[in-house]
Amino acid sequence: MTSPRAVVAVPARLESSRLPGKVMADIGGKPMLRHVLERCALAKGVAAVIACTDSELVQRHAQDWGFDALLTPASCASGSERLASVLAELVAAAGGEPEDTLVINVQGDQPLLDPTIIETMVEQFAARHKPQVLTPVYALGPDKLHDPNVVKVLRAADGRAITFSRSALPHVRDVPPELWHQHCPYWGHVGMYGYRADVLAGWNQLPISQLEGLEKLEQLRLVEAGIPLHTFVVDGDCFSVDTQDQLELARRLA
Repeated sequence: MTSPRAVVAVPARLESSRLPGKVMADIGGKPMLRHVLERCALAKGVAAVIACTDSELVQRHAQDWGFDALLTPASCASGSERLASVLAELVAAAGGEPEDTLVINVQGDQPLLDPTIIETMVEQFAARHKPQVLTPVYALGPDKLHDPNVVKVLRAADGRAITFSRSALPHVRDVPPELWHQHCPYWGHVGMYGYRADVLAGWNQLPISQLEGLEKLEQLRLVEAGIPLHTFVVDGDCFSVDTQDQLELARRLA
């Protein structure tokens, strides 16, 4: 059996709908995307770190920073679709076959990324005998439980993700929402995915998900299609930048 190989792919859409141009926003003297790519490059056990973008400007900058960068269609509606559009190149960069290749989708708006999360995902991929999709979760505190900007994960006893939502899950009946955290653990979603490449290859053939459209969460397409997402627990929430306030916070923390 061929040994698993891993490649980190960072989808970087320049004109983000919520915060246009955020991947090139300055944080401590560097564009946000450069922070992400450089942190990914610190992870052990990956064959390559590649930016995947719809912008020739972003592509040139990434190459100037010393990273490979692939140009993707502007029509891609999600990061997963963007990576699927250049999957052959990603698999080639990993140096393996699709069924043995882990494509790690790291968002281009996570400038404070902990590289050990990537390393853990590679380890989990090998230890779990190459599952279809892996994704990290973290223990969610009560201060973020009812924030719709924080994505929640409802997990099964074996660690499978049952579903994802911007609402708190589960609902604790007959208990005030501010006390729900006293009755069960809640999990937040880091927003990274480890796809077995042959699974990601079928992204565009998956049925359009109504839940995905309502919640604006791409992983719900996988859930509705019956593709299991296996979770593993990490420390911290891997801060993402979606708003101007979060960008200012990232600048203070960098």
